Amino acid sequence: MRDGLPIALGYFAVSFSLGIQAKDAGMSVLQAAVMSLTSLTSAGEFAALSIIATGGSYISMALSQLIINLRYILMSFALSQRIAPETSSLHRTCMSYGVTDEIFGISVKQPKPLSPFYTYGALLLAVPGWVAGTALGVAAGNILPDNIVSALNLALYGMFIAVFIPQSREDKHVAFAVLASMIISTACAFIPFIKDIRKASPGTMIIILTVLISLVFAILFPIKENDDVSQDSAEK
Repeated sequence: MRDGLPIALGYFAVSFSLGIQAKDAGMSVLQAAVMSLTSLTSAGEFAALSIIATGGSYISMALSQLIINLRYILMSFALSQRIAPETSSLHRTCMSYGVTDEIFGISVKQPKPLSPFYTYGALLLAVPGWVAGTALGVAAGNILPDNIVSALNLALYGMFIAVFIPQSREDKHVAFAVLASMIISTACAFIPFIKDIRKASPGTMIIILTVLISLVFAILFPIKENDDVSQDSAEK
């Protein structure tokens, strides 16, 4: 819950602007709140609202959500290697609900095995922050000036910095990976053809960069497996 508190505050700020867009798309407070409660994805929800506002089809909605949120599968793969092998399917399913960029960021820093209750504690504050911000954005967002709304959108990037900078200080390989990601992502905005893919589908470009950069760093700087967890499990 301590680690989830700053995420909850950041979620509240970002989802407030999401609520404003939801109101512009014709959604009620209840509809927007349920959307945020069941989806829990900023990029996916913003894209969904754009499709709703333009009267897009269910197929375009499904495809956009699949592409934009596909990165959560990669994060789930990584987290599945950090939880104890005997973790039940119920716990795994409940944990999968909360696989977001920020929750993943704080979870990978925890020592193995990752307890399901760590995830639950973070979600206990993060989820209400996201849902409440969305609901209030629909209810009262239009009274805020545009520059304040724009400033609230920057809170999401502030959360990313708060999550990954401490880990970058502890591990130089993580720092190199973060730096490489920033440089390559920026370059993709200017390279012909690639910039067109990035503009047309930011989610696809995120997935491509994630896989390539992770693969390169996994080959160059492999992490030695720690067998302590498996030994403890065998003894039990």
